[in-house]
Formats: sequence, C-alpha cells, structure tokens
Amino acid sequence: MASHPSSRPLPDGGTVLPITRWGTPVMHHELKDVTEFDDALATLVRDMTATMHAANGVGLAANQVGVDLKVFVFDCPDDDDVRVTGVVVNPVLTLPATADRNLDTADEGCLSLPGAFTECSRPDVASVTGFDETGRPVEFHGTGLLARCLQHETDHLFGTVFGDRVPAKARKRLHKRHDELAEAYPDDWPVTPASIEED
Repeated sequence: MASHPSSRPLPDGGTVLPITRWGTPVMHHELKDVTEFDDALATLVRDMTATMHAANGVGLAANQVGVDLKVFVFDCPDDDDVRVTGVVVNPVLTLPATADRNLDTADEGCLSLPGAFTECSRPDVASVTGFDETGRPVEFHGTGLLARCLQHETDHLFGTVFGDRVPAKARKRLHKRHDELAEAYPDDWPVTPASIEED
C-alpha cells in the first residue's frame, strides 16, 4: 500500500495497554487539552500506537487507554487505498457545509466495544488540524475510511462514541452483539489476545 505525503511516521517501542470499554466514565465526557508536549506525552503516543496495532485498529483515542487527554493516533487507508498515519493532539475537525455534504453510510465499529458493528452515516470527507506529540502543527484531509476515522477519533476526545450517532434500535443491536462476543475479548484485551479471529 502506498504512503500519503501528509503521513507522519508513528513511533514504535510502545507497550500494549488494555482498551477501555464503553460505559467507563472517561469514554463519555470531553477530555482535557494537552498543554505540555513532554516525555510523558511521547510515551503515551508510543503506547497508544502499540495498542492500536495489537488490536488491529485504524485509530485509537487516549481515553480508550484510560487517559483524559485530547490525543489520537491513526493508521488508516483513504478512499484511494493510500495509507495515512499520524498523531493528532488537540484536534479541530472541519466538515463540509451542510449544503455541500455527502453522507457515506457504512459499517462502523469501535475497539472499545469490540466485535460489534453497525451502519453509521458520516460526511465522506473530513479535515483535522492540531499538533503532533512534539508540538509541531499537523493537518490531515481524509476521504473514505480515513474521513470516518478522523471523525470517529475526534468524537472520542469530546466524549462521543459512535453508538451515540446511530438510532436506538441499532445501538441496542450493537450492545447485544458485543455481549455475545464478550467472552472472546479478555478484560485486558489486546494485552491478552482475543480468542476469535479478528478482521
């Protein structure tokens, strides 16, 4: 898969952490702005990257490892199947004006509700600006799955899970499917791997 010019390399050498589940308070409120670009933030980003890759995810927000800070990492293809990677701290999401908005309806899932997917409609393009873990400005423009990922991860930092964006019946089905698969995902997953094959 080709790499995109706006990609920023993700750090390696992190420790895989347990993923926090929906229902935990840190998943459902706006997180704190990052004010210090220090070694602790660099370590967090390394650990988040390792955790995302261990869970076969395309993005991960800080509250998904229990940390109350506006940071996410991602490793996700765009609409042209070009891989884009990066770190976004204190993101500002920009979506097309309502009149210019094309909605893409596709299956969406969340590492904090593992194994469960349902259709969710989102704008098919999105841009995000912010900073990397060293404090340098970054900007990413996404189409396709990457647009969905940028929106999904920014949502997390403001206390919104994608289940909040789907009808009540779909939300109920999501939780039912997750409950059916719960035994396959240990409490400390992905530190302990899931006992089923993941896509």
